[in-house]
Amino acid sequence: MAVLIDPPRWPAHGTVFSHLVSDVSLAELHAFATRAGVPWRAFDHDHYDVPRRLYADLVALGAEPVRETELIRRLLASGLRVRGPARAPKRAAVVPGLVAAWEETLPGAAGIGDELLRHWMQEHRHYHDVRHLAFVLDRLADLDAGPSARPTVLAAWFHDAVHDGADGDDEQASARLAERLLPGLVPTAEVAEVARLVRLTATHDPGPADAAGALLSDADLAILAVVPGRYDVYVRDVRLEYPDLPEERWRAGRLAVLDRLLDRDRLFRTAAGHELWEAAARDNLARERDFWSGPHRAPSARKLAEIGRNPAVSERSAEPGAS
Repeated sequence: MAVLIDPPRWPAHGTVFSHLVSDVSLAELHAFATRAGVPWRAFDHDHYDVPRRLYADLVALGAEPVRETELIRRLLASGLRVRGPARAPKRAAVVPGLVAAWEETLPGAAGIGDELLRHWMQEHRHYHDVRHLAFVLDRLADLDAGPSARPTVLAAWFHDAVHDGADGDDEQASARLAERLLPGLVPTAEVAEVARLVRLTATHDPGPADAAGALLSDADLAILAVVPGRYDVYVRDVRLEYPDLPEERWRAGRLAVLDRLLDRDRLFRTAAGHELWEAAARDNLARERDFWSGPHRAPSARKLAEIGRNPAVSERSAEPGAS
C-alpha cells in the first residue's frame, strides 16, 4: 500500500482539504478511495480532494500521512502527475474559442452557433459538454481536417448537440437538429452529409472509403487516448450522465462497450489517428476493463450526484456510450 495523504490545509467550501494520492497506480488509489467511501466525484486527474473531517479516518484505514512536499515529490516520481494542457479544461475557458471557431466555420450565422452552445452547456451534462466539443474540434485539427472539410467540422458541432443519455436516439435527434437549422445556410447536399456523419457517431464504424466518417469517428474517440488521469475523469463524467442506472447495469453495460472496442482490429481508421492514439487508447481501455471486472467499484452515480450537491465536496466529472 502506497496511498499518501497530506495535511488538511487547502481551503474551499468552508473547510480545508487534504490530497489523497497513490505513488504506485491509479487503480490502487481508486480502490482505496472506494473502500474508504470517498466519492469518485472528488477525483481530480491525479488525486482525490478530501475534507478535513475524513483525514483521521483515512489515516486509520492505511493512508500514509506525509507533508505536502513529500506527497508531490512521490507523485511526480510515480509518473502519475497530470499538469496543464493534459488536464480537462474548465468549461468557461473553452467557450470564447468555440464562439470564434463557429464564426470561422459558418460566418454570419451567430444565432445558430449560440443555439448550439446552449445545447452543449446544459446543466445535466458532465462529459458531453462544451469541453468535449472543443476537444473533438481540436482533434480534427490534429488530423488536418481544415476548411475544405466543413461538413465534418459542422458534424462535430452537431454530433452531441442533443444528449439525453439515450444511445442511438440522441444521434438521430442531433442529426435532425442539423437538418432543421442548416438549410439555407449551406447547400442541400452538405446538410445531408452533416446529418449522415452525425448519425455515424452512434457506431463509430465508417466504411473503408468514408474519409470524412473516419475523421469524425477518430476525433470523437480520441478521448480514449488521453493520459490515464484525464481518462479516469472522462469515465467518471460519463458515469455521472447515467444517474438512474443501477450499479450492476452500469458495470455490465460499460464492460460490453469496452469489450466491443477492444475486439476491433483498429479503433482509429485514419492513418494519423492510428499512429497518434491507438496504443494509448488500448492501454486505457484495458486498464478500465480490469477495474470494472475487479472487486472494487466506484459509488453509484445517484450517490455521486447527491454528494455533488454537498458543498463540502469540491466541484469537478440504457447502455453507457463509448464516447
